[in-house]
Amino acid sequence: MVKRVVLGLMALLALYVLGGMSARHDIFPWPQLSAVKQQVVGTEPPSPSRYGFDDNHRLIADETKTAVPCPIQTDRTAVLLVLGQSNAANDGGQRHRSAYGDRVINAFDSRCFIAASPLLGATDTKGEYWTSLGNSLIASGRYDKVVIAPLAYSGSEVARWAKGGDLNGELVDTLKRLKRVGYRPTDVIWVQGEADLVMGTSAPDYEDRFLSMVDTLRGQDVNAPVYITIASKCLEPSNGGFKVHIPENPIVHAQRALSKSGNGLREGVNTDSLLTEDDRYDDCHIGGSGADKASQAWLSILLDDRRLEASR
Repeated sequence: MVKRVVLGLMALLALYVLGGMSARHDIFPWPQLSAVKQQVVGTEPPSPSRYGFDDNHRLIADETKTAVPCPIQTDRTAVLLVLGQSNAANDGGQRHRSAYGDRVINAFDSRCFIAASPLLGATDTKGEYWTSLGNSLIASGRYDKVVIAPLAYSGSEVARWAKGGDLNGELVDTLKRLKRVGYRPTDVIWVQGEADLVMGTSAPDYEDRFLSMVDTLRGQDVNAPVYITIASKCLEPSNGGFKVHIPENPIVHAQRALSKSGNGLREGVNTDSLLTEDDRYDDCHIGGSGADKASQAWLSILLDDRRLEASR
């Protein structure tokens, strides 16, 4: 009797170990049993989330957002159209929210919300520093209201933004929705280039595709300056990047050339050189200290340009 009990316990232990190893390594019989369970019971519905996304994984809904009436744009309103890839999107290592209530706004889909990370209109759900920039612009005394309209897709290459690319159509749609609520961008901020460096895009091709996007902006009556971030650095294979960054590369050369080519194109923040490895939480995306640096650098550029324009 005792022998049978011992053998039974040993058999149960063996089955337990086999089941654990099978589940951990996804080997027989775990996949087969899981398939049978799905056929009999069905797939469990995903857990509810506060977020909603479109087919391109762009954040289009957040249950925690506070909707407010869209403020009327005046000469003391900054309307920032933020375009690009992950470092323009909600991939930051620090979240921010408006320190001035409805004076710093996230505009999306012809509606307005008090700005708070993550911003509607961009991919992912982490942090960003455009809201921090908005706070600083209000604190400067130059603006009464700041409207942030992001359209940013993680990993997007410049070809997708050029005419014929899928994001070019999204850009046109975004501009039409802004116009519908009476907004005209005062500044266009472009933060992109890392994906094209990895893809091997040449400098001439990058310039041509970027200028195609600018033609779209101008064709939609956006005459605001377009600030081109010097951005090509995103390291490590886990981020789709290289192990080592080469500062002088075709993308940087293209970005510098574009910023000096006229038509309202200007050089923005050089995040490649401004941010140290400590400012990027994963060797690519901007962490809290990097967000502070980038936000202050953008503040200086935008305010200096306004002072220069006022003195003419």
